[in-house]
Amino acid sequence: MQSNVSGLKRNIFMTKPAPLAATQPKRLRGHLRVAAITEAATRLFAEKGFDAVTMTEIAASSGTAIGSLYRFFPNKESLADALLLEYTREVIDRLEALEKDVAGVDIATAADLFTRFVLSLQSQRTFALRLVEERREHEAARLQFRDAMRGGFSRALQVVIPALPSARASLMTIVILQVLKGAAASNLQNADERKAVLDEAQALLVLYLSTERAKTNPTKILR
Repeated sequence: MQSNVSGLKRNIFMTKPAPLAATQPKRLRGHLRVAAITEAATRLFAEKGFDAVTMTEIAASSGTAIGSLYRFFPNKESLADALLLEYTREVIDRLEALEKDVAGVDIATAADLFTRFVLSLQSQRTFALRLVEERREHEAARLQFRDAMRGGFSRALQVVIPALPSARASLMTIVILQVLKGAAASNLQNADERKAVLDEAQALLVLYLSTERAKTNPTKILR
């Protein structure tokens, strides 16, 4: 997975550099402090939006002295960039793991792995998209991330269905991601009902993948 997915680790959010960059901690205490800061910032940005949150609020919520906060993150933009970069790295790492995990498995297992992948990213995805939408200077990075996400997922599909043409895999990726994201984001209060919706979406995915594999390799018995 060496194409645009790996390249994204180096290039994401470089289309418009922040005025100042975050400082990486060198000691365990510093890492723990940064973890507390990013956790507080994620919660506050999700609750109130990027523009409404102040550095003073983040410092207070994380139990950090304002001077320490500015030492690690010179401005709110550098903190937001750090959160988005961390999310991007997490997605890319999981895409690489997904491609390995689906190798040699049957269709039902592959569908389960695809569903779990989307669910594992859903909560952070909502936050990351909102943060990017509120900071329009990162629109190019958002599109780059979207393309990398689709590319990685498409390659995982081709591992499950080796004869699947790239163009077809790309189209199927869009359909699958939309269906699974929609099912995961269903505004259902009842946990049992939400699980039932996800189960139905996964059953549809099994049928979709099985039908496609039969078309690309009609002599293979469906599993």
